[in-house]
Amino acid sequence: DQLDRQRYELLTIGITKDGRWLYTEATSAQMADGSWEELPGNMPCVLSPDRADHGLILFTPAGQVEKVHVDVVIPVLHGLWGEDGTVQALCALAGLPCVGCDMTSSADCMDKAITHTILDAAGIRTAPYCYITRDSLHDMDGACDTIEKKLGGYPMFVKPACAGSSVGVSRAADREALKNGIKIAFAHGEKVVIEAEIIGKEVECAVLGNGTDLIASIPGQITPAEEFYDYDAKYKLGTSVLDIPAKISPEMTEELRETAKKAFIAMGCSGFSRVDFFATENGLVLNEINTIPGFTPISMYP
Repeated sequence: DQLDRQRYELLTIGITKDGRWLYTEATSAQMADGSWEELPGNMPCVLSPDRADHGLILFTPAGQVEKVHVDVVIPVLHGLWGEDGTVQALCALAGLPCVGCDMTSSADCMDKAITHTILDAAGIRTAPYCYITRDSLHDMDGACDTIEKKLGGYPMFVKPACAGSSVGVSRAADREALKNGIKIAFAHGEKVVIEAEIIGKEVECAVLGNGTDLIASIPGQITPAEEFYDYDAKYKLGTSVLDIPAKISPEMTEELRETAKKAFIAMGCSGFSRVDFFATENGLVLNEINTIPGFTPISMYP
């Protein structure tokens, strides 16, 4: 909706829940309500990895194949199959410029365990954490012993390592809840991250730019409507409170903006990302980096 149609020719690709790629002339409203999938003008398509094509291959109703040149790809996709480096890698194969982070930084930011590892090496504070693989399901009590020893006690948060939008995340106040949370998280991937609970204000910073030429926004603050800022609070309820600027000191604001840029560089990000923090009584704790941040009417990045 925001692109100037006098300057840009917009080619829209919709991807169905079962992974079909369709070239469509749907409006944004039709995309949002799901009715776009049934439009008669839709055509199956692929993004060709052949650099000679430099764009799309459409399969027309008449049984013909049509090539469409593409100048740049904007991957307006959350989570798996869009924010995790897969589409970015396809664009790299095809030789197509792609807005935002590249394959490696997208994949690294999507994997919470890798994010922790890189940020630790860069000297950026994150929550105490550990991660487990699916083998841990064979000895849940042994895994819980290790987690409790590493994190020092409850409550803690259990998260799929590679899912976005707080999908599969739960808060565990005791061992039984921890076991349940681990089972829920493993429904969304092969690795689970467990983090100590951090008490603080949820504060987010938008970063824009490339290399070291970066702009960090004034931070915004979220007061969740639910126990934590989960999927429903983000996208469905609309009752969480957003404050811009965040209710933190000028000194912490500047530290947060500089740390957001430092993290952006450490993770190899480019274009844009949203960097999320907890502002605590003992300083800033970086929570995560979103390489395709939300751009809904209630999202923080815009």
